[in-house]
Amino acid sequence: MTQHQLQGRNEQEILWFQRRSALKAAAAWVAMGGLPAAMAQQRSNIVELRGDALLNGSRLQTGQTILTGDQIQTGPGSNLMFVIGNSAFQVRENSLLKVERGSSINAVSLLRLLTGAVVSVWGKGNSRAIILPTLTAGIRGTGVYAEVFASQGNRSYFCNCYGTVDMESNGEKTVSQSSYHQAFWGEVEPKDGRRLTPANAINHSDEELEFLARLVNQQTAWEIAGRKGIKDGSGKISY
Repeated sequence: MTQHQLQGRNEQEILWFQRRSALKAAAAWVAMGGLPAAMAQQRSNIVELRGDALLNGSRLQTGQTILTGDQIQTGPGSNLMFVIGNSAFQVRENSLLKVERGSSINAVSLLRLLTGAVVSVWGKGNSRAIILPTLTAGIRGTGVYAEVFASQGNRSYFCNCYGTVDMESNGEKTVSQSSYHQAFWGEVEPKDGRRLTPANAINHSDEELEFLARLVNQQTAWEIAGRKGIKDGSGKISY
């Protein structure tokens, strides 16, 4: 188990992937053929639902299907894991997000996170983004962690765990290229003249990304490289 720093989150939220129910659900998802088989058999794309969640304002049931265009809200102590297209998502408790439609009903163009946090792995694709209150990230195929800190005026946190991401906050832009967790704050007010400031890698683990990547037949950058770096938010793999 890799080390992780917590800020305003509890250990159980980060260790969801160790639960027997999550392991069994993921194994069943992969064994049954993943999303293509679920679509062909008209099965749900929810891998696991633990606790209460709302789908477009109504209580979400495990047999339902989450579609692009849907709004999702999770309650206290809940955990939601689902797959759309070539992307996999794990939604933390007390989160509110909207999954907006891309070129088809099975393509996500935009994930709008209003409150809470989400871990996600995205396959290759164009014209996709994650929008937080003070930060926007254009993604091309990557694993990321995003969180809104309501107690800090909706200050937004984003970690490009691996891949290439186009970052923007109130007109300030940068390109993040990461092999191992490059993290940013989207500041509510400029800090030393900057809206995008460096951050540590907090509130998520390597194992979460690896778990989600397997659901969509992928590997993380560090799994492919066979080595990791120092989880300091710099984005670099050790050589």
